[in-house]
Amino acid sequence: MFGIEGTKLSSETAKLLNETGCGGVILFKRNIADPKQIRSFVDELNVAVSVPLIVGVDQEGGRVARLLAPFTKIPPMSKLGNLPDGEELAKKVGGILGKELAAVGFNIDFAPVLDVLTNVFNPVIGDRSFSADPNIVKCLGTAFISGIQAENVAACAKHFPGHGDTDVDSHKGLPLLNHTRARFDACEFLPFKAAIDDGVASIMTAHLRVPNLDDSLPITISRRVTTGILRKEMGFDGVVFTDDLRMKGILDTWPPGEAAWRAIGAGADVALVCHEEKDQRAAFEGLKRAVGEGWIDESQIARSLARVAGFKARFCCAGARRPKLDVIGCKEHEKIVKEI
Repeated sequence: MFGIEGTKLSSETAKLLNETGCGGVILFKRNIADPKQIRSFVDELNVAVSVPLIVGVDQEGGRVARLLAPFTKIPPMSKLGNLPDGEELAKKVGGILGKELAAVGFNIDFAPVLDVLTNVFNPVIGDRSFSADPNIVKCLGTAFISGIQAENVAACAKHFPGHGDTDVDSHKGLPLLNHTRARFDACEFLPFKAAIDDGVASIMTAHLRVPNLDDSLPITISRRVTTGILRKEMGFDGVVFTDDLRMKGILDTWPPGEAAWRAIGAGADVALVCHEEKDQRAAFEGLKRAVGEGWIDESQIARSLARVAGFKARFCCAGARRPKLDVIGCKEHEKIVKEI
């Protein structure tokens, strides 16, 4: 899954998508002008490829919002965590995001953040988290997921196994967490396990170093964590995305050409590379080589493809059911937001 350039489909982008067989794109502010343009752009992208694309965006609310006015302005999730009716409002907020994203062609939102904010000085999570209480994060997170997925837009719970107690931004370096497994079971894992039990469509792994979960590899490329804990112990059989493989937390040690195949080999389904065509092509070539030389078993690739195909059948073929554009920023949505 790649980030791309421009607000219209270029011949260079079409060539990249088709030559790599890319299965999805993530859009950023650099790709966005207005609702009509987004919808047209998404349609162009899907026409240019042979299979439906996963089309995603980071639209969490608060400071992480790629879609600005006229889209409804959603407050940071921490606001919901402080309200007595936060669970009900979280479901409504998920519904708002689902309707508005579906209207312009997105089929996944990389939200909600299920990190438990146990470090108030955390430089990257902060008010993106619902709460410092794992039970509040669990309840509000699952409500949000229920609301957005009811609108045929997939949720993506992030950042597994939990980024809430870090003191380093993984965009800038590789955070270290020395928590025990017992601590993870009692705190960080609670919201993710609840989301899995409630049917979250996808989960994003974090660029973290957690020696008590894997004493040699970061989470992104850890089979012990992605396959051993997330898939086997917690029973998750949905789609696993990596965080962007060009973030410093992984890039400084593992370039995309190697990180991509190692992440897929660890049990992820989608390697996310948000910038730089050279790195995107390197990730593709690295995966191709890894399968060709037997570093990744083809049966594992087949299982990932089946998960992605199931995801696409559910969420990426819902174009005929898109809401009208006038749902974006409508009075009903604004009324709900005023309750927060």
